[in-house]
Amino acid sequence: MSDIFRQNDTSYLHIEKWQQLHPKLIAGFTTRNGGNSSSPFHSLNMGLHVQDRLDDVLKNRERLAERLQISIENWVSGEQVHGTNLYHVTEEDKGKGATSLDSSLKGIDGLITNKKGIVCTAFFADCVPLYFFDPVTEYIGIAHAGWKGTVNGMAEKMVQSLTEKGAQAHNIQVVIGPCISQDMYEVDLHVIQHIDHRYKDKTIIQKENNRFLLDLKQLNVEILLLSGILRHNIDVTKYCTFKDDALFFSHRRDKGKTGRMLAFLGYLP
Repeated sequence: MSDIFRQNDTSYLHIEKWQQLHPKLIAGFTTRNGGNSSSPFHSLNMGLHVQDRLDDVLKNRERLAERLQISIENWVSGEQVHGTNLYHVTEEDKGKGATSLDSSLKGIDGLITNKKGIVCTAFFADCVPLYFFDPVTEYIGIAHAGWKGTVNGMAEKMVQSLTEKGAQAHNIQVVIGPCISQDMYEVDLHVIQHIDHRYKDKTIIQKENNRFLLDLKQLNVEILLLSGILRHNIDVTKYCTFKDDALFFSHRRDKGKTGRMLAFLGYLP
């Protein structure tokens, strides 16, 4: 299928369009394939927080680092607490969260930087990966947005942070990566009550017994548009982590016992 994400390697998809705009930019999302982990994390689990064997996860990360030609000593990741706190990554942060959970940036779900030789990373198994790229200032950003992060405005906060660094909203490009699709994401009234009334008609399908189908991808699109991002600068993947079981882990499909994909965005040195 035609998609913003292209697959030239069994172990990851990449945002070819962005990589063509900047020769040193690497941007992508890992699959579940081509790693060392055993069931239920088989095989390319990238998450250190899911009770997988540490050695297997580190081997998986090293394997990707080799393919991307940038050492995991240059990777940075946040703790990911389903919040909306962001962090501006600098040279001093290289390696944080790369080989241990304890060293990850505490309480952080979004990363921005314009430094070369740094890869910003985040982990997913149904939540929404948000990628940001401003070709003018060369600022990039990556964010983890589940339903809580989404309704609390993670996308808007990322745009605000980038514009505070000098980016113009009309120049910022955004990619919404693989996550759970609307027809697989049933939620209750508690979740729906947190959604701004302006977005409900375009993002919710009501079922019986106070159950709803929520479109997290479209909800993030709507928030980005109100944040000043132009619609033609937003690309939305068709991939679904729940349905595309040969490619991805899914927290909901696998009932919580599963691995994590890695979203990565950064510049080669």
